[in-house]
Amino acid sequence: MIDINNFDAIEIGLASSKKIRSWSWGEVTKPETINYRTLKPEKDGLFCERIFGPTKDWECYCGKYKRVRYKGIVCERCGVEVTRSKVRRERMGHVDLASPVSHIWFFKGVPSRIGYLIDMAPKELEKVLYFAASMVTWVDEEARDKDVGKLEKEVKKVVDSYEVERQKRTQELSESLERRVKYLEEGDQAKFDDEDHIWADSLKLTAAQLRKLKDDERSKMIKELRKQFDAEISDTEAYLEEAAERMQEVWKIFTEMKPKDVINDETVFRELKDRFGSPFGWGEYFRGGMGAEAVRDLLEQVDLEADCEELEQIINTSKGQKQARAVKRLKVASAFLHSENRPEWMILDAVPVIPPELRPMVQLDGGRFATSDLNDLYRRVINRNNRLKRLLDLGAPEIIVNNEKRMLQEAVDALFDNGRRGRPVTGPGNRPLKSLSDMLKGKQGRFRQNLLGKRVDYSGRSVIVSGPSLRLQQCGLPKLMALELFKPFIMAQLVERKAVQNIKAAKKMVESMIPEVWDVLEEVIHEHPVLLNRAPTLHRLGIQAFEPILVEGKAIQVHPLVCSAFNADFDGDQMAVHVPLSAEAQAEARILMLSANNILSPAHGAPLATPSQDMVLGIYYLTYGPDAEELKAKEAELQEGKGRNGSAPVQVFRSSQEAELVYENGGCKLQDEAEYRGGRGGHFLTTVGRIIFNEKIERSLADALEGEFDPSTFVFNNASLKKKDVNAMVSELVVAYGAPVVSQVLDAFKDLGFQYASKAGITVSKNNVVSPPEKQEILDRYESETEAIVGQYDDGYITAEERHEAVTAKWNQATDEVAKAMEDNLDELNPIFMMADSGARGSFKQIR
Repeated sequence: MIDINNFDAIEIGLASSKKIRSWSWGEVTKPETINYRTLKPEKDGLFCERIFGPTKDWECYCGKYKRVRYKGIVCERCGVEVTRSKVRRERMGHVDLASPVSHIWFFKGVPSRIGYLIDMAPKELEKVLYFAASMVTWVDEEARDKDVGKLEKEVKKVVDSYEVERQKRTQELSESLERRVKYLEEGDQAKFDDEDHIWADSLKLTAAQLRKLKDDERSKMIKELRKQFDAEISDTEAYLEEAAERMQEVWKIFTEMKPKDVINDETVFRELKDRFGSPFGWGEYFRGGMGAEAVRDLLEQVDLEADCEELEQIINTSKGQKQARAVKRLKVASAFLHSENRPEWMILDAVPVIPPELRPMVQLDGGRFATSDLNDLYRRVINRNNRLKRLLDLGAPEIIVNNEKRMLQEAVDALFDNGRRGRPVTGPGNRPLKSLSDMLKGKQGRFRQNLLGKRVDYSGRSVIVSGPSLRLQQCGLPKLMALELFKPFIMAQLVERKAVQNIKAAKKMVESMIPEVWDVLEEVIHEHPVLLNRAPTLHRLGIQAFEPILVEGKAIQVHPLVCSAFNADFDGDQMAVHVPLSAEAQAEARILMLSANNILSPAHGAPLATPSQDMVLGIYYLTYGPDAEELKAKEAELQEGKGRNGSAPVQVFRSSQEAELVYENGGCKLQDEAEYRGGRGGHFLTTVGRIIFNEKIERSLADALEGEFDPSTFVFNNASLKKKDVNAMVSELVVAYGAPVVSQVLDAFKDLGFQYASKAGITVSKNNVVSPPEKQEILDRYESETEAIVGQYDDGYITAEERHEAVTAKWNQATDEVAKAMEDNLDELNPIFMMADSGARGSFKQIR
């Protein structure tokens, strides 16, 4: 027996009707599900125990055999095998169809596989499958060409016979009219036949009454009689002329007929079949019909190897649309050839019935039942199939049988893929029923929901919030979640400490959440990394490892700098936590997947964990001040001695601690200019904020490199840092010191950013939105220029297209000019200006 948990690959292919029957444990012949009095499955129904297995372990339907000692015995009374009830999840049944049906996936899919294989347009194919038209499937051209002379004579005979019949019938009607007119005029019944006698009796006139009729009454009766006979003669002539024309049309179709010809006129096809396609006619020169049976006949004749060779030749010799279609057809034909699936398997003689436990029926509190939609769809198929069998046994007219076959085809279509063709079959409340395809496809389908989205042991998920106090390699794990995730480790530790005697007592102790448990949890999570994953995992940085820190609440805390790698934000995003169990998995998580070791993008190699938004705004506010040129000019003044003794003295700082102390005590502002005398000699002009920023970064670099840091390699950044400048600085540090070192320095960027963004206290109000004074003048100027352009158009100097382009160009220039004026007009410490200029949020394009 195959071990379903041990396999190398899965191959999905078409199942032939023979294969479907080989899977089946029995045929489902009744649409019933369960008996509503006994609540037991109905025999031969959709839940039959004889087919699908017992509903109770080791017990047959009638109760003759109970207990495991009768394992494997088939009850001779009810036919149910004594086995486990779980077989009802595995055993399949089948429904033998009274008429073949096509599989909707292969007919209605894009492209239509059946259409490509037999080279037919899907519209024509649909007409044939749903009994709106007939199709020729095979023509014996040799016999037709051989007997064409003889057959033409037979056709001529039939056409001539119609003409003879027309003349004969017209004469008979004329004679009958003469006799009846003579009877009305003279009362003579001498040459009457049976029909004439019946007509005379229907008048209810005696000979005496007939003689007493007034002349105008008699002439009126004769007139009506002549009118009636004229209509009958013309109807007869029209009918027989139509029959003769139809015969000639049938002959024309027959002589030009080839396989895959679709005939829309049912009467013409019936005549064609009776004359040239039946042993009771003039011979079997062709085969044809309606529905899936006709399509299967064509599919059985498909020679895949020959078709592939022919299509390859077409591809090599033709171009354009013909070549493109040949390529698509070759793709389908070669796929069938190499997979060893037969084309005729796309037409089904039997429909598989999936195990009942996969389409359950459960009793609700009020005594009612809830059932899977599949049971309703199967019930429709079985009902229609049984009705079709009954009609075929009764020998019902072809039109009724064809209608029932079409309904069966539609029922099977709805079972496989409800709504793919036409209106979907609906249940209570006008809700479309879920078909087999719906069970597989989409987010709620078997693959995404149950196979890819399986529940995983040692995992949990929760909403994420920002954790600004975390280090880059840390994440905040809610205490209750950590307790559940690490429960087995805590229990093992408690037993090892001899705090409890056994695992059962340990579990009880953990669930009681006594203080000792939290102490053990702290110990267990120490240096035990966890994996955080945010769906969708689009690249390898979608899963990263972190050292867990226990936090209150129920939300997972995430370091702000890893958000860009996860593409996460805090508007309700959720993340999953997974615990690596083995020592190898933990080592792998720590070395390969730790967030601090994954700050570079695998796509382009640049740092991903760079400050953004609030952090950028804080760093911009901290380092805001004069640009390089201004500082150089002032530095020249300092070197001339004007800085200390002149009219504009500046403060002198030897370290950031000194600068910070003065700032904290209100002795200076962050944007104030100051002379900095670092530890490497020399002095230069900068701002208080830049001294604090550079020395903090330098100190964190020194801590990361420990004794290996060379202060002379660190370059003091003496400029206002915008987002792109911060990113460039991080990239330079990565080049100079490597990613592992920089990952430790990034926390200094984050801490400084958040600290000084808070100190800046930046908010936005309507008063910060300042219109430039020259805005109206700019708009008026461009308004007059556009009016001039419109005037040129009105005078016929330019076309409508040229006018449109010129006006659009003018207003684009106006927009850019207003934006420039607004940018120049805004104060540099205006919150909106700072946000846009720093790159923290928004842009001048959005503000203008």
